Formats: sequence, structure tokens, C-alpha cells
Amino acid sequence: MKNTNMKNNNTQEQDTMAAIGIGAMIVFIALILVAAVAAAVIIQTAEKLQQNAQSTGEDTTDEMSGKVQVLNVFVNDGAESYEIYFRLAAGSDDTADTDILWQVSCDDGAGAFQYIAGNFGDASGGSVIDLGDNAAGDVDDVEAGTAYRYTLDANDGNDCSPDALFAANVKATLYIHVVGGGTTYDILKVNDATEGAVVV
Repeated sequence: MKNTNMKNNNTQEQDTMAAIGIGAMIVFIALILVAAVAAAVIIQTAEKLQQNAQSTGEDTTDEMSGKVQVLNVFVNDGAESYEIYFRLAAGSDDTADTDILWQVSCDDGAGAFQYIAGNFGDASGGSVIDLGDNAAGDVDDVEAGTAYRYTLDANDGNDCSPDALFAANVKATLYIHVVGGGTTYDILKVNDATEGAVVV
């Protein structure tokens, strides 16, 4: 009799220990699943933040480097146009002349607004000349690190030419935009309308 009771007790004890073990295993698996979900959320958030930061950095780089630096502006062609000396900002990619846009706006001295626009590839506006290689003539691609000149016809329909600015004693605003890049602007003030004079 004694022996039978002991066997029953042993069996019950073993069953109880097995149930505790299964419960512990379920809790362990649940902890692993929760940790995996939390890790996935953290990794996904970090990846999104990194992509946003990279995109913002690239956009900022394009805006800062994809830009035209105006070196100097002179009166040209009987005070009807401007000779612009320029180069691309450091770190810029090579840019097609048609992707460099310009706008000039001015007051005619009587309160009327004048506005003209074009791009550096306009045949009517002039051509982009490489200062280091004048023999090359008109260039289609503007390269970083090279200086160029461009003749901007400022009397095309509306008149913001050096002669008109000088006569009316007004200023003009020159905007130069690079497609996919930044914008440069300069104030043009003509103190002397003779050809070759510096425009401030």
C-alpha cells in the first residue's frame, strides 16, 4: 500500500513541474516576440530618420552648390546689354546652359514695372564663352571651377538696359536660377553708361 501511494505522489509532482515549465516557456516566447516587435519598430524609425536626414542633406547640398556666382557685371554693346562674368559655386555639377535661367526686373523711372527673362542658352541673348578658352566659342555645358562670360540683352520688349537705368537713375534686380539648384541675385546700379563700365 505504501508503495502505491508514493508512486501516485511522484506522478502528481512531475505533472505539476511540467505545467510550470510550459508556462515559463510561454512567457519566454512572449518576451522574445515583444522584444522582436520593439526592435523592428526602433529599426524602422531609425531607417526613416536616416533617409529623411540624407534627403535633406542632398537637397541642401544641391541648393548651396548648384548655384551661380556672379564675379562681375559690365556695360556692353552701346549700353543695351550686360556682360556677366560668372562661374558655378564650388561642388556644383556640370550644368547645361539652358538650365541656367535669368530674370531682370526694373522700374522705368515713372513707376512702371519692366521685366525680361531668358536662359543662358538663348540664341538671342548671347552665348556662354569659356574665359580660359575663347577659341572654343559658345559652350553648351558650364563646368564647375571654370569662369565664363555671358552677354545678357536687357532691351528685349521691356527695357532694363544700362542706358535706361542710367537715364532714369533707377536700379534693376538680376536673378539667376539653376534648375534643381539655388538662386543668386544681384542689384544692378549703373553709374556710368559707357561701354566697359562696371555695374555695381
